[in-house]
Amino acid sequence: MKKSFILLFLCFVTVTAFGQNVQSRIAIIPEPVTITENPGSFTLPHHITIEAPARADLKETLAFLTQKLTVPTGNEVKIIHRESADATVRLLLNKQVNNTIGDEGYQLSVMPAQVVIKANKPAGLFYGIQSLIQLFPASIETDNLVKNVTWETPCVEITDYPRFGWRGLMFDVSRHFFTKQEVEQYIDQMVRYKYNLLHLHLTDDQGWRIEIKGLPKLTEVGAWNVKKEGYFGTFTPPAPDALRNYGGFYTQDDIKELVQYAKARFVNILPEIDVPGHSLAAIASYPELSCTPGADKYQVNSGEPFMDWSHGAPPIALVDNTLCPANEKVYTFLDKVFTQVAALFPFEYIHVGGDEAPHNYWEKSPQIQALMKKEGLKNMNEVQSYFTKRVEKIVESKGKKLIGWDEILEGGLAPNAAVMSWRGMEGGIAAAKMGHEVVMSPTTYVYIDYMQGDPIVEPRVYSTLLLSKAYQFEPLPDSVDPKYIKGGQANLWTEQIYNMRYAEYMTWPRGMAIAEALWSPKAKRNWDHFFGKVEQHFKRLDAAQIKYAPSVYDPIFKVSRTTDKKLRIELGTEVNGLDIYYSFDNTFPDNFYPKYSGPLTPPDDAVMLKVITYEGNKPVGRMIYMPIEELNKRADKK
Repeated sequence: MKKSFILLFLCFVTVTAFGQNVQSRIAIIPEPVTITENPGSFTLPHHITIEAPARADLKETLAFLTQKLTVPTGNEVKIIHRESADATVRLLLNKQVNNTIGDEGYQLSVMPAQVVIKANKPAGLFYGIQSLIQLFPASIETDNLVKNVTWETPCVEITDYPRFGWRGLMFDVSRHFFTKQEVEQYIDQMVRYKYNLLHLHLTDDQGWRIEIKGLPKLTEVGAWNVKKEGYFGTFTPPAPDALRNYGGFYTQDDIKELVQYAKARFVNILPEIDVPGHSLAAIASYPELSCTPGADKYQVNSGEPFMDWSHGAPPIALVDNTLCPANEKVYTFLDKVFTQVAALFPFEYIHVGGDEAPHNYWEKSPQIQALMKKEGLKNMNEVQSYFTKRVEKIVESKGKKLIGWDEILEGGLAPNAAVMSWRGMEGGIAAAKMGHEVVMSPTTYVYIDYMQGDPIVEPRVYSTLLLSKAYQFEPLPDSVDPKYIKGGQANLWTEQIYNMRYAEYMTWPRGMAIAEALWSPKAKRNWDHFFGKVEQHFKRLDAAQIKYAPSVYDPIFKVSRTTDKKLRIELGTEVNGLDIYYSFDNTFPDNFYPKYSGPLTPPDDAVMLKVITYEGNKPVGRMIYMPIEELNKRADKK
């Protein structure tokens, strides 16, 4: 993962917002290009007729719509494949292309007696249906019959199409393994918000997750480690005889099924084989891929420390997790891997990682020194560039394009490589100015493995990304030609994510914010309006039993010292309109307790500050227990 394992606790700032009180009848995420609300409403009849083209690539779209209109409502649906002016819902593919909406856009008309969705391509119909479903009451998201609900939507005219073609979520299935069914579940959730690309991080130091025929040890050895729970990167080394049965992998049949599942929902899957660093699982399986003597003793990492990040990037490796650029066996190995990966994934790109490769073992390797002399390479960045350029030739020989993290810029960029910029936007800007395609994925805005609130509440990671900060993501810098910016994506690294429920918690609602940055017109993005919609979508996620983070409601703590060295505590909220109540007496505050109105100084012997937020008379934030000792530590760090 793109990070050190040092815990860095950020000072939070209050972000002004007013959106939580917005209760519009229309709360579509991401925000459509144009919406006109008309008088009246549409109510679902008990007997529903759907007119749709008779196309195999609309099968799952129709299944989705049918499920939504029947299971929670108790209604009946009939699908017809002929023109019917009287159909309840008409799904129409344009006979004459509408150039305004492109391949993924749609026009949605909700009238008192009928709904019509028009698009140039099936993907547009699919996205139009997502917007239609968001117009109905939140209960439509349930998988059970719901009684006493009027299944009504406002009458609207919507024209909508995406700002960017690359709207991605990266799901790290290497650090912790997620089953094929769980990945399918993640796909179902992401398409609700019109994401169209799933980046699967398939290999890393903690696990190799894809079957490669002819290289059985990659999954016999590389897919398994020792189960540990706690804080990743701090675990004690497993005992030599510890059971290595935690993990898993996808067979090639699994991958084919995932690709088809995604395709039916208009999602491409980008596979990532992370090289030359992050390759300990591969080396534990085939030690001859390393430059380093003793690699035959290496094992798949289980979360114990094996990198020293105290000196910054690149890290100092305690165990050499790099493939050897000077070893011809590595390129033979990668040719076999990429031949099979290319055959399994139809998407035009293969991601080859390229990030955080430590150089300290290379620096003392006779093989690397000989390579440098032979090829005229001046430093380790050029060694890695030599490796990447050779890998690019392998990838291109399979009919694919190479994309990598922005480290591949260092030492010279491979001729046709695309760059995924994670260390801020700078790498992407540099690559675009060189004429290379770019996907923006900066830690600053889209690393959704970061904490969403205060570390006293959230499982601790080394940094924080508030919802309001994620909403500020702007993939297109002013200084570059837009044609080189393909779009952007959010990244969910899973060192600290042990199960699907927590993966959901970390993705939503920040995934909504990033979806809007990638789909909606820049001029229409508005935090106040967006958060009003988010509150409506919390109800939808509740109905769908999808977990999400309520962290946006929690108080934000800012501490300092007064001139006489006393502790000064300021409390804020990420959104406006919330009241904060507190106690120092170890009891549990509610809206009858003191309301925060200005900086606090704790009583001399107080040991705990407890706080909770309310919206009117309703508690919305979590009860937070903040030790005074912790606040003193934070104040003294400044």
